[in-house]
Amino acid sequence: MRQDAPTLMTAPAVPATRRQRTAAGIRDSFSAGLGIFPLGIALGLLVLQAGLPWWFTPALSVSAFAGSLELLLVGMTAAVTPLAAVALTVLVVNFRHVFYAFSFPLHLVRHPVAKAYAVYAMIDEAYAVNASLPAAQRSAPRLLAMQIACEVYWVGGGLVGVALGAALPAPVKGLEFALCALFTVLTLDAFRSRREIPSVLLAGASVTVALVLTPGVALFTALLMFVGLLLARHARAARRPAEDARRPAKETADA
Repeated sequence: MRQDAPTLMTAPAVPATRRQRTAAGIRDSFSAGLGIFPLGIALGLLVLQAGLPWWFTPALSVSAFAGSLELLLVGMTAAVTPLAAVALTVLVVNFRHVFYAFSFPLHLVRHPVAKAYAVYAMIDEAYAVNASLPAAQRSAPRLLAMQIACEVYWVGGGLVGVALGAALPAPVKGLEFALCALFTVLTLDAFRSRREIPSVLLAGASVTVALVLTPGVALFTALLMFVGLLLARHARAARRPAEDARRPAKETADA
């Protein structure tokens, strides 16, 4: 009886040359770019609707490069918010980036200038896209190309938003939802690639508790709680191999 040869499953090819890695990084940015570019348009429209000059959009996009924070800064700038309040807002909103650095592959980038840019461009979308890649396929050219492409989408979208805002006769409502929609898509994409159901449950529990206990600073509280739960989960997973190794020895001694 004839038997068919088993089908061999091959792993995705790892880009070899610098050009291939750069091209792969640009392709990686497409999924995030679908949300970043419209969000940049929303920023440009909000800047004009707030009565600020058009050049504030690219200036803010280049100096800050943090979507959620920039949307907040537009309203705070238009309302002439005190500098201390602005500084506190920046700290609370962007404090999550401190935790990103723990697992973001900055060690792959060797050149000091390139590493400084990688730190500057470490936005939520770049972190989510990089997290979905296998560790063997990560590289400095791929990472930097993805981050540069994301910034191009953001700055370009802002300029398009400014042009649209100048042409539209009336303001557009509901633009703030674009940010929430983008984060939802990135979360679902990362979940599909990793299937980390426990992490999703821990994140949901952290957000729920933070909204109940500290609704005024829910994001900050949820991030701290989520990191604590992840550290506890990591410690438990690290102890499990040692416990499994001791169990056969104990069973043999009892026998």
